[in-house]
Amino acid sequence: MKDVYICDAIRTPIGRHGGALATVRPDDLAAAVLRGILDRNPSLPHDRISDVILGCANQAGEDNRNVARMAVLLAGLPDSVPGMTVNRLCGSGMDAVGRAAQAIRAGEADVVLAGGVESMSRAPFVIGKAAEAFSRNVQMYDTHPGWRFVNPSLETLYGTDSMMQTAQNLATDFDISREDQDAFAFRSQEKAAAAQTDGRLADEIIPITIPQSRGNALCVDRDEHPRATSMEKLATLRSLSGPAGSITAGNSSGINDGAAALLLASEDAVRSYGLTPRVVVRGMAVAGVPPRIMGIGPVPATKSLLARLGMALGQMDVIELNEAFAAQALACLRVLDIPDDDARVNPRGGAIAFGHPLGMSGARLIVTATSQLVHTGGRNALCTMCIGVGQGIAMVIERV
Repeated sequence: MKDVYICDAIRTPIGRHGGALATVRPDDLAAAVLRGILDRNPSLPHDRISDVILGCANQAGEDNRNVARMAVLLAGLPDSVPGMTVNRLCGSGMDAVGRAAQAIRAGEADVVLAGGVESMSRAPFVIGKAAEAFSRNVQMYDTHPGWRFVNPSLETLYGTDSMMQTAQNLATDFDISREDQDAFAFRSQEKAAAAQTDGRLADEIIPITIPQSRGNALCVDRDEHPRATSMEKLATLRSLSGPAGSITAGNSSGINDGAAALLLASEDAVRSYGLTPRVVVRGMAVAGVPPRIMGIGPVPATKSLLARLGMALGQMDVIELNEAFAAQALACLRVLDIPDDDARVNPRGGAIAFGHPLGMSGARLIVTATSQLVHTGGRNALCTMCIGVGQGIAMVIERV
């Protein structure tokens, strides 16, 4: 089995819902990061790219009909380069990178571009088809959050708790206080602000230029979602999970836009095309959990992966845990026996600060972890996240 190297890893800034990137189509966002990878690696022959694999969770609007293939063509790659879109909801971007690594490890590909994209601002409304001839009853759904077109049998078997309710379920089941959730969220914002200020985040980001109807083009080069806050301010926010709940906008991730891409290659391709390996992909694992506590998914995925690799959490220098909700992140950390404020966890901040563009987020974790390992000289990083409808995904990378 061949080693798999990540030779480059970039992302767009993450835009707020309805913010700076809202006017950019998801296929154009994805094309932008693909072009960015190609521009940064001019020695790579474009026709030697075996595949392009992108994660995308919605696929109900402009990201329909295989957004990866559309991005390949929009990025100016030869039409001989294929593209595939994968959907594991929140874990789509990480799954795309994992699938790329699997293909290279098995000898079925040499160079793959992988990542993810999501424009939650541009997620459309959809209307269900009538169940009877001449029916005047229609159902309309907003496609960016949660459940739609629910199967009654699935609802009977497992329920259809909203994402916020699944977080509240964890807060209740694991006795996670509102104060602890707000403290975790505050640390995320503080770390993100520090990483913006000292330039660490700039290492991950390629600017996005957006033409304007009047005047100069808009250059978006900073994450839009992080915000200055305080424990006092967070404490004033109302619960989104019922009067007795503890889930708020301040201790939850956002609804956002963005794209990320990584260049994966075999050792032969690294030598042949003069690429610079940064990290090696050690492995990936997925796991299922009850949908009502979907946020606990990183725990079994992480345990399964580390057992297979013969590794332990103590060997991880960086832990990129997607912060869907503070309650969810804290539940996972506590079950894994990791302190709430462990310095290895999301050292540049997490999704509570940056936001959570669903199909992008898993790839973003790997981009950030790669940059962090190179920046600090650390050896191993764990990237892990929960997934709607009850799954978890995890990946370990090692600095070369």
